[in-house]
Amino acid sequence: MADNDTVLAAAQSWKGAPMAIATVVSTWGSAPRPRGSHMLVHADGRFEGSVSGGCVESDILATAAEVIAGAPFQVKTYGIADAAAWEVGLPCGGEISVMVQPVSAEGFDPELFDRIAEAREAGKALTIATDLATGHSDARPIETGSAFINRYDPPRRLLIVGAVQIAQALAGLARELGIETVVIDPRARFLTEERFPGVALNDGWPDEAVAAYAPGPSTAVVTLSHDTKIDDPALIAALAAPTAYVGALGSRRSHAARRERLAAAGVTEADLDRIDAPVGLDIGAIGPAEIALSIAAAMVGAFNAREDRKKA
Repeated sequence: MADNDTVLAAAQSWKGAPMAIATVVSTWGSAPRPRGSHMLVHADGRFEGSVSGGCVESDILATAAEVIAGAPFQVKTYGIADAAAWEVGLPCGGEISVMVQPVSAEGFDPELFDRIAEAREAGKALTIATDLATGHSDARPIETGSAFINRYDPPRRLLIVGAVQIAQALAGLARELGIETVVIDPRARFLTEERFPGVALNDGWPDEAVAAYAPGPSTAVVTLSHDTKIDDPALIAALAAPTAYVGALGSRRSHAARRERLAAAGVTEADLDRIDAPVGLDIGAIGPAEIALSIAAAMVGAFNAREDRKKA
């Protein structure tokens, strides 16, 4: 999960220190944080991440301190707050179960953080299973009917083809969403650090550039250049892979012509139907910033739909 990046970074920074890790293992109703969310707690009280957005963190910190001091791992369930308004609970009406483990060989082995980081760096997913009877986590299958399975996907990535004004706004939004962003455009005068500060730039030919990033279920490709010589090859490369989201700027009329061109190039009807065009959610967007917002929303929706299917 993208929002576990700070937890993974803290685990590397605090390596060797006594720690506990809290994990949302189940949710019901309008739970504030999804299943698999982490909160890492240092022995000195520092923490990173969240399991409820603030509703139960104080109790989790107390439980983590006990686990770090030697108490056994615990699974705690929190629901709707009762009449005592300041009681620990979830006023949103949901329910969550949170597991608190020591970061140790007997609980969540510190080496697992390295395994997760290595998998993410390689663009691969890693599955970790935790025996809910013992609190022991392992990257290998656990022979028990009470295992909690957590899948760590590679970081979300957005490949923007076409260094245009909409791309500038979209790159900024993606960065705020924690999505690794690359802007691809063979036109050097468009692709400058001044126009895209803090964003990776790639001046390769789009089909080769897109393919080099091996797009998959954690990747989105959006074409914005309005130049068929740039956009079409990028779309062909994106549709040849299990890319999570493929979007293309243009009117319905221009997209109809695009479908004809791509079909003539050998793209199947099923793959053509994967293209979101005109790109983005229909919010009546006016101007580059609003168009970028509509694209970002559609992209996040596609990412989350993929994750929902994996959990089903």
